[in-house]
Amino acid sequence: MRRLILPLTTFFASPALAESFDRPIPQAQSATAEFWYAMACFALIASMIAVQRLVARR
Repeated sequence: MRRLILPLTTFFASPALAESFDRPIPQAQSATAEFWYAMACFALIASMIAVQRLVARR
């Protein structure tokens, strides 16, 4: 059994079996995605202003 381990591991680990890496192509954002991103940015800014005013009062 030990005689089979080395040949099998070298066979399964050979680079001939490995696939090449294809870089993902970024997709363009839709207008809806840009709108919701802008709303999230405005909500974050508004929450930061609210936290700053709350902390400044104490």
